[in-house]
Amino acid sequence: MKTAILFLALSVLGFSTYAQKKVNKNLETIVLVHGAWSDATAWQNVVPLLKAQGHEVIAVNLPGHGSDATSFANISLQSYVDAVKNAIGDRKNVVLVGHSMAGVVISEVAEQIPGQIKELIYLGAFLPQNGDSLLGLSKQDADSHIGKYLQIDQATGSAIIAKDGVIDIFAADAPAQIGTYLANNIKPEPLAPFVTPATLTDANFGSVKKVYIHTLNDHAVSLSNQNTMVKANGHISKEYSLPSSHTPFISMPDKLAAILIAESK
Repeated sequence: MKTAILFLALSVLGFSTYAQKKVNKNLETIVLVHGAWSDATAWQNVVPLLKAQGHEVIAVNLPGHGSDATSFANISLQSYVDAVKNAIGDRKNVVLVGHSMAGVVISEVAEQIPGQIKELIYLGAFLPQNGDSLLGLSKQDADSHIGKYLQIDQATGSAIIAKDGVIDIFAADAPAQIGTYLANNIKPEPLAPFVTPATLTDANFGSVKKVYIHTLNDHAVSLSNQNTMVKANGHISKEYSLPSSHTPFISMPDKLAAILIAESK
């Protein structure tokens, strides 16, 4: 996404140097975790907006994504969780944001280090219960468009979205040049994390505050499935809605950032 999002990044980078460097030590660290078929650069229009308010912001790049060349054979759901935990380090009061697939990842992180997480924010994300896998949650989503474009390669243990489905699924409301770039540069995704069930307990995962940001025009994780998962969880403290496709960090980073800032005070 690096080149694609530069078009929008130019408008974001107009913040003063002082505003971006000013740090309020009382503000929480915001950790951003990207979804499938993506990488840490997905957040680059949002990060400056959060930093301008004084937050420390960490955009995690999961193994096997972006420039990371980890073999798919060595990638598991736990390796994703470990990458996020390593990024958090010994920080406390972390606001942990997960997009799409990363909803499962941040849930597992909260299960394993609940004392360090102030709040989980799910952005158009999969919201599991104990024993749920990402594949299982996606199979219940009759309104998602992923199924008709998903291509599985068992030999390499990977999955990819067909080029002609990328804009529809991920970026229907993005500028045309960005949608085209995404379609031309989509990479395969490792399968193992998709099929691994989440292990979650009421004592750990259940104790962490949760917020859900609905993406109203989402063709990847449909609004109906988002609502189903939120209802099944039963412990979402607050819900927001964005009139976006699956990638509001591209189409409306200012609106997304405003929600994250509000939740991080």
